[in-house]
Amino acid sequence: MSVIKIDSVKELVEKAGEIRRKLALGTRRIGNVHIGGPLSATDVAVALYYKYLEFDPDNLEDPHRNQFILSKGHNGILLFTIFCDMGMYEWDLLLDTYNTIGHPFGAHPNHTTVKGIEVSTGSLGHGLSWSCGIATANRDRDIKSRVFTLLGDGEMEEGSNWEAILYAASKGLDNIVAVVDYNHASAAFKAGENMHWGEKGGPEGLADCFRAFGWNAKVIDGANMNEIDEALSSLPEVTLQGKPNVIVSSTIKGQGIKFMSDRPVAWHIGGLDDEHLELALKQIDEYTAQRLAEVK
Repeated sequence: MSVIKIDSVKELVEKAGEIRRKLALGTRRIGNVHIGGPLSATDVAVALYYKYLEFDPDNLEDPHRNQFILSKGHNGILLFTIFCDMGMYEWDLLLDTYNTIGHPFGAHPNHTTVKGIEVSTGSLGHGLSWSCGIATANRDRDIKSRVFTLLGDGEMEEGSNWEAILYAASKGLDNIVAVVDYNHASAAFKAGENMHWGEKGGPEGLADCFRAFGWNAKVIDGANMNEIDEALSSLPEVTLQGKPNVIVSSTIKGQGIKFMSDRPVAWHIGGLDDEHLELALKQIDEYTAQRLAEVK
């Protein structure tokens, strides 16, 4: 096994379609599973794991590797699906043992049982603090690899995140890249009722809040692979004494499956019967074709 790297934006879109199909198939076989959030984060996760992390399943202890922390840990099924797609685990092992006692794949990722998971997460608001610790240790050893952290917009209401945001900027941790999957919905609120950020609200308002704390911030359409690719490829060089970076990725919960994205809060967690699975796969294929037509 070696690094699996996809350079073409078109091929990244195709891979995102494959991962969405596997998420739908997995949800049907497993039963109730967090599905809305993994679907909204699929595109950016695919871009990271298949291109920008230079993820090497055979070299997971390299101190100079780029690292990824899934702060919104209830989306662990997305990483497990990617790992299976890369050949790290058997697909049937994931689907037959997911969230069962004594088996590796829980509803939240556990770094002691699943290789490739850097940090066990699940309690929201902790991932960015972990990133600060890793980034600080790397800086002290003059290691210029990056620490990527995927957060949800709902967990940005956790105060621990803002302590980490202040710390990262004050210590010049420009080896941190936070990505906020801003899918406009969480389990606790109706769609659009999350915290109103800054004067503008929404993704732009959240980006302004990061800037006020001393971060570089960019807002993108998180369903547009061209924009994801441009944002990741244009990250400034790591100096270990600059501004940390955040990409606020505007998405829709359930992205790619219309009957889910039309009712995002209802599909924070759920299961599919045969009829809904057939419709989900049809809508994923249509959605992927639409996105492929937009590729430059």
